[in-house]
Amino acid sequence: MNRPAALRHAALLLLLLTLAACTQPLPVDKRDYIGHWQGEGVRLVIQTDGQASYERVKDKRRMSINGPTHSFTTDGFKIGIGPLSARFKVSSAPAQTDGKWRMTVDGVVLTRRDLGEQLQKNQPSIDL
Repeated sequence: MNRPAALRHAALLLLLLTLAACTQPLPVDKRDYIGHWQGEGVRLVIQTDGQASYERVKDKRRMSINGPTHSFTTDGFKIGIGPLSARFKVSSAPAQTDGKWRMTVDGVVLTRRDLGEQLQKNQPSIDL
């Protein structure tokens, strides 16, 4: 392996180790954010270990980001690390209404999906 390729591999390994080390559980007061959320063209998954996956399709363009969830403020949170992170504006925090959990992120109303219920109904995976 030539030197530039070895340096790229070492940098990638370092980045992956850094990402793994940055994972922290969500703060107790933010546990309502945990779950599989879906809205118009949006899918957001926030895990108990703080990892998140966000995907949005709008005007035939797809944007996605994966990484740790962090920097919660009164009006949002971030997903990712450093310059590879994105801020999400939460205009309506997770709340249960009529038996369903909803929140509004970046202007899109998201509903938390009960994946157990979906599997019982033998439905296909959630499409965007």
